[in-house]
Amino acid sequence: MEAILETIRTKLPQLRGLNAVIAFDCGDDGHVVIDATGPQPDITDDPLEDADCILKISQANLAKMLAGKLDPMLAFTMGKVKVKGSMGIAAKLSARLD
Repeated sequence: MEAILETIRTKLPQLRGLNAVIAFDCGDDGHVVIDATGPQPDITDDPLEDADCILKISQANLAKMLAGKLDPMLAFTMGKVKVKGSMGIAAKLSARLD
């Protein structure tokens, strides 16, 4: 999970202006919550329930998606990612992580 956190930290500037709290829920492997409501997005320790959009995804598939080896829309279509909350925020996130 540490490698995923490092990758997410490098992509935080791309999330400026998203104006949402996003969470990646990897089940027993842990979770990452990103607060992109302020001028500088940051990883927080907020609970998952406070997120505007929660993406349920395995740690392996999250790593692939962040590396550009798994298309977010294809992963959603194939059921590898489940979205709870705003689909609009998930779509914006997908476009910004490319």
